[in-house]
Amino acid sequence: VNAMKEKDTLKLQTLRGIKGDADMEHINKKVEINDELMINMLSRGIKTRKESIVEFEKGNRTDLIEKTNEEIELLQSFLPKQLDSAELNKIIDEVFAKVNPHSEKDMGLIMKEVTPLVKGKADMKEVSTIIKEKLKNI
Repeated sequence: VNAMKEKDTLKLQTLRGIKGDADMEHINKKVEINDELMINMLSRGIKTRKESIVEFEKGNRTDLIEKTNEEIELLQSFLPKQLDSAELNKIIDEVFAKVNPHSEKDMGLIMKEVTPLVKGKADMKEVSTIIKEKLKNI
């Protein structure tokens, strides 16, 4: 409502898109719209926009890159506080101590334990990269 009153079209379009995605998820998968669903929708929206930026860079479209970056910032403002690298490493180390992996084949076990702890609070691509590095050092 505030975006409509302020005539902020970028904010309005972005929020409407995320709301539409959540509504479709609710209808298609018959799941309740809750915080977890909205975090998933926001995270997915951010991920797709980051992928779009890569394509825009290939096409040298700086105008679209700027717009997409603004959308990412807006979506991130609705996500829970993001973990910094020290907190993220601490969580991953705790999971490593619990799972006690022996090789890179244990990646799935570790991700299974880490994902619920950091979902929506950290970039899962970054989490995966950290875990892979730690597994190489075993």
